[in-house]
Amino acid sequence: MKINSCIRTEANTTQIDTCKDTISELEVSFEELSTAFNLAGNNIRLKILYLLSKEHNLCVCDLSDILEMNISAISQHLRKLKDRKLVTKNRKGQTIYYKLSPECLTIFSPLFALLEKDNLLENV
Repeated sequence: MKINSCIRTEANTTQIDTCKDTISELEVSFEELSTAFNLAGNNIRLKILYLLSKEHNLCVCDLSDILEMNISAISQHLRKLKDRKLVTKNRKGQTIYYKLSPECLTIFSPLFALLEKDNLLENV
């Protein structure tokens, strides 16, 4: 690993070491959060996450009707979200309903609240 040098006259080595340790300790969390944001970076998947945050339980057909997309396309998006544990599913009879995982709800609820106020970018 290359060590970068800087022209500053004094370095706060304690601060640097503390930050390095913190980043190292949180590496798994950074990976998980990065993956969640990567998946939500797709416009359709973000809409699906938003709808599930509001309605709590929707089936593939519901999402297909709302987003005016075919069931196959919605299913593919849901599979990606389910594989990364952003959504969970439960079966009622022959219908499978999807909902946000608690972790996903924690991550995205504040962003969706800003989105609803139409001031998401004003606060960034």
